[in-house]
Amino acid sequence: MQEAAQERIVVDEGVLGGKPVIRGTRLAVEFVIGLLADGWTEQDVLANYPGLSHEDIASCLAYARDVLSTERVVPTAA
Repeated sequence: MQEAAQERIVVDEGVLGGKPVIRGTRLAVEFVIGLLADGWTEQDVLANYPGLSHEDIASCLAYARDVLSTERVVPTAA
């Protein structure tokens, strides 16, 4: 994970069952990525969650990229 994302994304078993969240919030990386996937712009996210910053959103995207970079799909015979 990029250094900036490591500083902003934390995993704590006591917060949201151990899901990765933005430090100091209860907003899961999955939630923020979901908003963007649903068509929210960065400006929409920041307007609705004023405690977040551009760096927080970029860290969520970097975290998702890093997790997906290690994912492997193994095709199975049908």
